[in-house]
Amino acid sequence: MAETDSFPTSLAAPDVARGIGRLFARNDIWCLAEMPLRCGRRADLMGIDAKGHVVIVEIKVSRADLLGDGKWTDYLEYCDRFYWGLPPALDRAPLETEAFLPDRCGVIVADGYDAEILRPAPLRQIAAARRKVETERLARASLRRLVTLGDPQTLQWSRAE
Repeated sequence: MAETDSFPTSLAAPDVARGIGRLFARNDIWCLAEMPLRCGRRADLMGIDAKGHVVIVEIKVSRADLLGDGKWTDYLEYCDRFYWGLPPALDRAPLETEAFLPDRCGVIVADGYDAEILRPAPLRQIAAARRKVETERLARASLRRLVTLGDPQTLQWSRAE
């Protein structure tokens, strides 16, 4: 789909993330935005589904951002399912090319209100030990954010940040 006047083209990554978060919540997938990975990268969204599978979503809001991202394959070893998250007006044709591993990656289209999975991400299970480590890291990051939201001064006693 090409960018057209029928869809707003000014959606930002937080809008897409909010729509995906709502879709995931309805499907019992709970995610955290901007999750640092041990490889030094940062997943736009990382979450856990009801079966304990790790899900990562890489959000792209422009064609240049999508085509210029050479690091996204680093995320694949940290998740059981990988999705591209895009606004509705963004041309999805590049995601069908072999460079974007369509047999490995799902596609979600989202705006600030909702989202739809256009191509489900296949389950490609990571090692159980890695899943355990990533699940614990995600849980600790989530708890840290929740606690510091309620009491920002908590960080002054923390060794984590």
